[in-house]
Formats: sequence, structure tokens, C-alpha cells
Amino acid sequence: MTYSNVPATMKAAVMHKLREISIEEVPVPQIGSHEVLIKVMAVGICGSDLHYYDHGRIGPYVVEGPFILGHECAGEIAAAGAEVERFKVGDRVAVEPGVTCGRCEMCKSGRYNLCPHVEFLATPPYHGAFVQYLKMREDFVFPIPDHLTYEEAALVEPFSVGLHAAARSKLQPGSSLAIMGMGPVGLMAVAAAKAYGAATIIVTDLEPLRLEAAKKMGATHVIHVGERDAIEEIQGITGGRGVDTAWETAGNPRALQSALGSLTRGGKLAIVGLPAQAEIPLNVPFIADNEVDITGIFRYANTYPKGIQFLSSGEIDASVLVTDEFPLEQTQEAMERALNHKSECLKVMVYPNGKA
Repeated sequence: MTYSNVPATMKAAVMHKLREISIEEVPVPQIGSHEVLIKVMAVGICGSDLHYYDHGRIGPYVVEGPFILGHECAGEIAAAGAEVERFKVGDRVAVEPGVTCGRCEMCKSGRYNLCPHVEFLATPPYHGAFVQYLKMREDFVFPIPDHLTYEEAALVEPFSVGLHAAARSKLQPGSSLAIMGMGPVGLMAVAAAKAYGAATIIVTDLEPLRLEAAKKMGATHVIHVGERDAIEEIQGITGGRGVDTAWETAGNPRALQSALGSLTRGGKLAIVGLPAQAEIPLNVPFIADNEVDITGIFRYANTYPKGIQFLSSGEIDASVLVTDEFPLEQTQEAMERALNHKSECLKVMVYPNGKA
């Protein structure tokens, strides 16, 4: 297929070694009949990108050879395959980064985030979105309204994690919630909790910048865990009752233990963050005696339309999370900024085709 106004080659930020990224010319991908070609306008740097950049692996997923990072992205349609029905050239879109098979048991049951055949952007061996053009199957691409920025559309990806946690932990309107860890996923989880109608949203972190951002996203109480004990503070806020639900989003063992200890009887714990170690001691008598429901959270499923709708509503200004902006040519500098300056920056954005 030939494309009008689309070059034959494009720039890509390619990682060859740990913490070493170069800008290279690579072919623009050819699309199939059910695929679209997206001109990538904004890509957010995620914690998993930083982990691959710094360590070269996450669990069983190992970077081998040249690799392109980035999976939180949005852009506009540059070309559409012959059988694409939902999009035309020029449409503004958000991209759900994991293409699943649609045929396995998990896909058929609606839990396609557990598809064993998923091709997820920037998860080895699949390259990511630090490119000028990206191809994607049309059913994992979603239209966005004109007033939603590309940056906000890229943030639908981390927002989706919070929406999935809310659905999986059956978060109720008017309920109380503690969220441990205010990285970008945790901050977007605050927005998700607000979208679900939680009345009391208590958050914890070590960084004042992140706690201030949490207030802007809708947190009702913030706890600096370097200065105060999280469980004691939560007990005080809730009159000794504890919270209905707790989400651990930092991947920190102590935060997970605090999340568990903050719950009321019959409470629900959702594990969102992935710790470096596989095993963490938890208070089993507390879990059994209080009938705590523990839920694992892996990515998300069926969240993008809802996420786009909420971020478009104006109830939350997700753009306050974007603290740093870099062109594609400075992707390595962007990664270093996100890796080494967590007390100064929240979400770092990369613009493969310049800022719109």
C-alpha cells in the first residue's frame, strides 16, 4: 500500500545498550487491511520504559538487540488499511498498546489483558512508540475529541490501570480508599477513584511534588510517609475504622504492608505495583480474620472509551502531570530526566513529530 504525504523512512529512538539511545532512520511500517498508520504526536515515559532502559529486563521480558521503547501514545491517522471502517486520514486518536489475539479463552471471556499472545508495545520482543509512525490494528485505536490534547490522550494508558483497579476491587461511590504511591500511575489512579465516586481518597508518598499533584487530581488527604506513619494517619482520618479499599501502586513492600494494614474489616486490597522481589511477608491472620479480598491488577481491559470520556469531561485536568517535554531527538535526555529527577518531574513527554 502506498501512502500520500507519508515518507518511506522515519526517525526512531533506538536503544542499543543500557542507557544508550540513538536516533536512526528506519522504514515506515507497511499496514495490513485491518490496520492504521498513526503519526505519533505524544509519548509519555512510563516506569516500565525506565526499567528496560536501566536494567534491560522486567521479569521474563528481556531486551535482546536494538530496541524501541515507549507505549503511552496518541497521534493522528496517516493511512488506513483497505478494510478499516472506523477511521479516516486526519482523525485524532489514542492508542491502546496491547494487541491481543481475540480467539483465546481469556479474550473470549472479556479478560483480554490476560491473553498469552498479546503483542504489547515496548515489551520485548515488540518495539514501542518512540517513532514518528506506528502501525496498529484498528480495534485498539480510539477517537479523541478535538479539545483533548495529545498529552492527555497518551495519559489514558496509565489512567486505564486505575480504572481497571477500580472495577476489579469493586470500588463503590461514597466509599473510602487509600492509594499507596503517587507516581504517574498512582496519580492517575486518584483520578480513576474520583471518576468512580469515592468520597474519601487518602494518598501516600515520599515526594512533596507528587502529594501536591495528588490534591489537584482529587485526593482528599495526603500523607508524607517520610514524616508520618501511614496506618496511624489513616486510622485517624477514618475515626479508627480503616478504609474500605486500598491500592498499592508503587511496587514497594512496605507500602503493600501498609495498604493491607489500613483496611477495615471486609476490606479490599488491589496490588497494582510490581516489586523487585517475588515474595513479600503479609499478615495472614489479619487477612483471614478480617476477610480481606486481595486482587491482582495486570494492565487493563475495556477501559479506553470510558477513560477518554472522563478525561474529556473537564472534571480532571490531567495536563498538570506533564512537567517535562522533549523532542524525539532528545529521547535519551528525556529518559535520564525521568530516571534521575523524580522529586522534580512527574510525567515526561516525548514528541516524535514536534509539539502540536
